[in-house]
Amino acid sequence: MLQLLKPLLFLQDSFLALLSIMEDMELAHQNYPMVLVQIPMYNEREVFELSIGAACRLIWPSDRLIIQILDDSTDPAIMELVSMECAKWASKDINIHYQRRDNRNGYKAGALKHGMRHSYVKLCNYLAIFDADFQPEPDYLQRAIPFLIHNPEIALVQARWRFVNANTCLMTRMQEMTLNYHFMAEQQSGSTRHAFFGFNGTAGVWRIAAMEEVGGWKDRTTVEDMDLAVRVGLLDWKFVFINDLEVKSELPSKFKAFRFQQHRWSCGPANLFRKMTMEIIHNKRVKIWKKFYVIYSFFFLRKIIVHFFTFFFYCVILPTSVFLPEVKIPTWSTIYGPSVITLFGVIATPRSFYLVVFWVLFENVMAMHRTKGTFIGLFERKRVNEWVVTEKLGDTLKTKLLPRNGQILKRVNMKEVMMGIYILCCACYDFAFGNTFLYLYLFMQATAFLISGVSFVGT
Repeated sequence: MLQLLKPLLFLQDSFLALLSIMEDMELAHQNYPMVLVQIPMYNEREVFELSIGAACRLIWPSDRLIIQILDDSTDPAIMELVSMECAKWASKDINIHYQRRDNRNGYKAGALKHGMRHSYVKLCNYLAIFDADFQPEPDYLQRAIPFLIHNPEIALVQARWRFVNANTCLMTRMQEMTLNYHFMAEQQSGSTRHAFFGFNGTAGVWRIAAMEEVGGWKDRTTVEDMDLAVRVGLLDWKFVFINDLEVKSELPSKFKAFRFQQHRWSCGPANLFRKMTMEIIHNKRVKIWKKFYVIYSFFFLRKIIVHFFTFFFYCVILPTSVFLPEVKIPTWSTIYGPSVITLFGVIATPRSFYLVVFWVLFENVMAMHRTKGTFIGLFERKRVNEWVVTEKLGDTLKTKLLPRNGQILKRVNMKEVMMGIYILCCACYDFAFGNTFLYLYLFMQATAFLISGVSFVGT
């Protein structure tokens, strides 16, 4: 019963905190904590105005808010545009700083770390982070900061993402389903149970004291957000996820951009698992059950095994079994179990329930890339530190049609084509010689691989 009441107590404390910073008018704005907002950028021509504008419209006393634009752009024209946008808001008495580095070492983590070195950062209590395509509502800080003020054990307040382009195409609809499940099953449930959950890298507010206690940002992997969250969580800090605090963001609508993103999101956690396992085991400040939870459930099960199992079982073992009739795969593992898991997955996005078959097939296709990325991260192969910034389109889709690349060979993804041909051969063999209906699934899965193989997904 106490566990159920704790989230309500957090809400009560946050409400009281908001009242306390507003009630004493004689102190003017001195009751408000100092907040630093960081927006890392890299050649973000289509979205820089949206993100900078949203940050500058945040409702918070101007003398208690510092906005930092961390621009690693390499295009001089974009650099000039971002600098002019910052100057425009500075002329409106917004405390905004345009910061640049002379290199891209550490990518996003390097930019964030460099931003924390400036002297004015020492004045700040909290740090809000937004990627270049994120647009917080004006009341974002008013709703997030109070959770931190009267709950000194909380290090992070994470907001939910709301996707402005979810209806752009079938691929963005399926991404929405996957991410909504992530928010519901991992973050919302973890926050309710006061269990550990990861930082999403954006749309969150950190207590700077907690960050400093663990040494701040590290650029040893491409998932600096997860790295920081794990280190802070191991010091027994608490995280809170606010489900009804939403921040507008953009999903990658091009298949190539989505593939690069998924590579980073699978390779980075696997590499971090490799580097942090012994650090977690030797940690003396947390109980053994929490070590087990982080190592086994958070990392090994969710970030590694789930990718391996999805790809090898549904895209390799199951198709190959048609050539080995003596091998009997139990029905519960092919129908009942996956059906239950799938239903749990789509319950987070009821409006897309009718897309569940497409979603499963597409997730199996992406499992191939996630498995490859996981292998690279675990064994630190060639692309382990590859960071290709996810392409953002901003308002482009609303104003013009984006042409497809006319060169067919450049659009062909050979890995998907080869897997599609193999599964198609398995489907034909089962149709001709098998005594089950497995070929129905195999024909659909082969089609999904072949369609992805010619990049006929996304915009």
